[in-house]
Formats: sequence, C-alpha cells, structure tokens
Amino acid sequence: QVQLVESGGGLVQAGGSLRLSCVASGIIFSANAMGWYRQAPGNQRELVAAITSGGSTIYADSVKGRFTISRDNAKNTVHLQMNSLKPEDTGVYFCVNPPTSRRYWGQGTQVTVSS
Repeated sequence: QVQLVESGGGLVQAGGSLRLSCVASGIIFSANAMGWYRQAPGNQRELVAAITSGGSTIYADSVKGRFTISRDNAKNTVHLQMNSLKPEDTGVYFCVNPPTSRRYWGQGTQVTVSS
C-alpha cells in the first residue's frame, strides 16, 4: 500500500527555517507528482507547493520566494525547504500524492512559527 511519512516539523521563531521531508513507498516515485498541503487552525487545507515527475514546480503565492520544493528520486523523498518563516505559516503540513486528486496523504507534521 502507499505510505507517505513526513518529518522535519517543529517550533521555530519568525524569520527562521525548517526543512520538511517526505519518504514515499508503494508508488513508482519517479513517475509521480508530489505535493505539500498545509492546514492552519480553523482553516481548510491548502496547496503550498507541488513538483511534477519532471521537476517542474508550482507554489502558493503566499510562499513564493521563501519555500522551495525538491525531490530525490534515488531516495523516494520530496523536500520542502522553508525560509523566512512567518507566524501565518503555522499549521500541519501534509505530503500528498498526487497533488491534483489528493488520493494519498501522510500523517502530517506540525510547524509552529512564533512571533
């Protein structure tokens, strides 16, 4: 079965950085687009970033220039480098496959940015 396991969340001060990782199993990773969604308290889940099998990327306007999504096909891993973090980036971050139909979700990792 498909498993997506996130890691790397935590508590950081505003302006700091975190790097999230997601290891995928049960899929042909190199052939799949991957995405990161987040859910802030009281809000719906929203797409943060996505990367195609070919390496093309898209970002939410709110994170452009601060976040970078990348993939390592040799390790079946997708990363989300988050820089210049803001309190409004606080939420649970989920690894998702595929980012369009959102069929599979990881368990989520908490990111908390203090002001």
